[in-house]
Amino acid sequence: MYDRRKGRRRQALVSLCCLLAIGYFAYHATSGRRGYEARSRLIQRAGVLEGEIARLEAARARLDRDVRRLEAGDPDLVEELAIERLGFARPGDRVVIAE
Repeated sequence: MYDRRKGRRRQALVSLCCLLAIGYFAYHATSGRRGYEARSRLIQRAGVLEGEIARLEAARARLDRDVRRLEAGDPDLVEELAIERLGFARPGDRVVIAE
């Protein structure tokens, strides 16, 4: 015969298990490796990296321009690079060192 007390106990146990499962998934949805907090950290990191990418693209464009000028045989660029990077100057030049 059916006993209502056993049915209520079983119903309470099933409800408790469902609540625990919901709690488990809710915790991992917010704090897990792929949760909302991790997503916000990834969005923040993406913003930082986009700034760095823009800076690197500008540097690359500048280097590409310099390479094209060097390949064309631009003597002004060669002289500018020799003065700036190698520290060379002509005998009559005045050198100003900015700190």
